[in-house]
Amino acid sequence: MIVSDTTDARPQVIPLWAGAAPGSEDWDQRGQESVMPGGLRVIRNVARPTLTAYLPDPALANGTAVIVCPGGGFHFLSIGMEGTDVATWLTARGVTAFVLKYRLLRTGDDFATQVWKNLGDPTRMAALMLPLIPLLLADGQQAVRLVRQRAAEWGIRPDRIGIMGFSAGGTVTANVALRHDAGSRPDFAAAIYSAPPEDLPVPPDAPPMFILCADDDQMASSVSLELYSKWKAAARLVELHVYQKGGHGFGMQKLGLPTDTWIERFGDWLDGQGLLGSRPS
Repeated sequence: MIVSDTTDARPQVIPLWAGAAPGSEDWDQRGQESVMPGGLRVIRNVARPTLTAYLPDPALANGTAVIVCPGGGFHFLSIGMEGTDVATWLTARGVTAFVLKYRLLRTGDDFATQVWKNLGDPTRMAALMLPLIPLLLADGQQAVRLVRQRAAEWGIRPDRIGIMGFSAGGTVTANVALRHDAGSRPDFAAAIYSAPPEDLPVPPDAPPMFILCADDDQMASSVSLELYSKWKAAARLVELHVYQKGGHGFGMQKLGLPTDTWIERFGDWLDGQGLLGSRPS
């Protein structure tokens, strides 16, 4: 059992589902770490989803939790700059972080070529995504549900559980914010240069949403504006930040641009929502 006053700072891996994940019971690919051209460290071929828990210093812990969904075009997870680096930033501010490894499209040894081939063919990509979309939603919902069910073990308040995602992980995030039940409803959400989510109406209980992208990111800028407009039209709390430059996928990289400090804006928003204060007794 994981307890909130542990002094063991090592991240702990928790299976998302008891047994095989529903809908992919026959998947036989094995998750593996690879390196993309340019040195990007990624995880691919996820068939057994997990949450990796990063616990803050008990003296800093404030009862807030964030589930972090890295991006990677639904083919891989950018596990460092959109996963563990974000978790490190959050835990330093008293937030318990959980990096979600959600299910992905299968890739082979030539995965880099395969990724760009698939992404460059919208018709092929749409066909590949059709069976994956419900699995992504299920993984995101289950992540929120699991953290809420076990909140006491990690010293988390069950009404301070959020989800954030980057690119493809933003799709997971937005889909969960759009479709959930009481147990899987996030208390807040953040879509960072999100890929398009499902075209669904914003529910009356949609969580507060933080949205951020760069204007020179042709895909995510339009998606972000649409998400903002939908949340605004539904009279739900929403905040949008659009940087002039930054492109797609900047994550926690330092590029010598204003996007280098984007996560501080997220921190400001969390603080404004009352999510960085001390955990009430």
